[in-house]
Amino acid sequence: MIVCVCKSVSDRKIRAAIAEGADSFDELQFELGVATCCGKCEESVREVMAQCGICETHCGVERPVPVQPMPVMFYERKAA
Repeated sequence: MIVCVCKSVSDRKIRAAIAEGADSFDELQFELGVATCCGKCEESVREVMAQCGICETHCGVERPVPVQPMPVMFYERKAA
């Protein structure tokens, strides 16, 4: 799957770079050019890093705690 459209970088290329020793987001930016043009792929790149198990210690992204949905309440409108 293409992660960075601007530089045509796939998740396979990111995983290969990680396997070859890239262990930070900055290194991936330098080696592959991800998130250097429009920046829209940064979250996806960090997600691939997390799947490879290096995100928690190197890229500074913390896993969000799941938020409980708020109950929806409907009120009956009465004429004055």
